Amino acid sequence: MRNTAKLTTAVLAAGALTLGLSACGSGKNSAGSSDYSGPLVVAASPTPHAEILNFVKKNLAKKAGLDLEVKEFTDYITPNTATEDGSVDANYFQNQPYLDDFNNKRGTHIAPVVTVHLEPLGLYSHKVKKADALKSGATIAVPNDSVNEARALKLLAANGLITLKDGVGTEATPRDITKNPKKLQFKEVEAAQTARSLDDVDAAVINGNYAISSGIKPAKEALVLESAKNSPYGNFLAVEEGNEKDPRVKKLAKLLTSPEVRKFIQDKYAGSVIPSF
Repeated sequence: MRNTAKLTTAVLAAGALTLGLSACGSGKNSAGSSDYSGPLVVAASPTPHAEILNFVKKNLAKKAGLDLEVKEFTDYITPNTATEDGSVDANYFQNQPYLDDFNNKRGTHIAPVVTVHLEPLGLYSHKVKKADALKSGATIAVPNDSVNEARALKLLAANGLITLKDGVGTEATPRDITKNPKKLQFKEVEAAQTARSLDDVDAAVINGNYAISSGIKPAKEALVLESAKNSPYGNFLAVEEGNEKDPRVKKLAKLLTSPEVRKFIQDKYAGSVIPSF
C-alpha cells in the first residue's frame, strides 16, 4: 500500500478490532492446537460478501449443521490480519493477486479454500456518459493498493484509454503508461473511497463491492466493465494455512458453491456480481 499514514491507522485499528474479536470463535485455542468447536466466525466485506454469507446463515447453515457468525469489515487489511492471528476463523473478501501480494508483503499465511464469485471492476463517472467522452487532462481516481491500481490501469488499457508497458504485472503504476493520448491524470485513493470521490474527479475506477454498496449498478452504469472471461480476480473463502480441513470450513465451502447461492447471486445482483462456480 502506498499511503503509509493511512496504512498505519488501519493496522492500529486492526489491532483494536482483533482484541474485541478475541472472545469469538477461533480455529486455535490458547495452546495453539486445533479447536473446531463453536461457531465459524468469518470476516467479510459488507457487500456482497456478508450478504451472501448471511443468506447462507439464514437459509442453509442450520440444515447443514453449521453455526455461522459473520463479522463485517470495510477495509482490505483487517480481515487477513484477524484471520492470521486467530481472531476470526476465515475471511471472504479478496482475490488471488491481492492475497499473493498481501502474504508476500506482510509475511502472513492465508490460503484460499473455494472461489465463489467475481465482482467486475468498472470505470464510472458523474460527468460523462461514455469513456471516449473524457476530456484531455481528465482526472481519474484509482485504488491506491498496488494490486487494485494495476487492475484499474489494465482495465483502462483494455479499453484503449492508455497503453501499458508489455508484460507489466500486478505492480503496474501510472509510471508504466507508455501512451496516454488524453493526457489523463490519476488520483490514488483508498479503494473504499473511490465511489465517494466521483464528485471530485472526472471518473473513478471502483471495485465491484464498493460500487454496489454505494448504490451503483455496475452492469448498467459502468462506462467500461472488466470482462469475467478467464479472470484471475474471483473472490474466495480463505483461512490461515493448516485450517483448510476444519470441518466447519468444509461445510461453508460446500454451501457457498451450492445451487441456492448461485441463484441468490444471480437474482440479487443481476450481473453486477457473477458466480464463479
